[in-house]
Amino acid sequence: MLSETLKKRLVKDRPATSITLRIPVDVVESLKAIAPHKGYSGYQTLLKAYISEGLRRDEAAFSTDQIERLARALQKRGVSKKVLDDALRDAAA
Repeated sequence: MLSETLKKRLVKDRPATSITLRIPVDVVESLKAIAPHKGYSGYQTLLKAYISEGLRRDEAAFSTDQIERLARALQKRGVSKKVLDDALRDAAA
């Protein structure tokens, strides 16, 4: 099952905004050189892919951290480890 955040990201025509970033020239040149090797038409597309990749990784880590903190809090309040493990397994399925 997809999270609501991921479902929103799969919409093709979602709103976008323009931003300005100051990036060293050598970094832009490296992005331009690497983009075609990774199958991207340009460096901006590659840069967006890098941002998305890092964001997904960080969101997953944050989400996992929240789940682990919740599980510890519930265990402190008497919920058995077996019940927590079963619930986490059900939620992941």
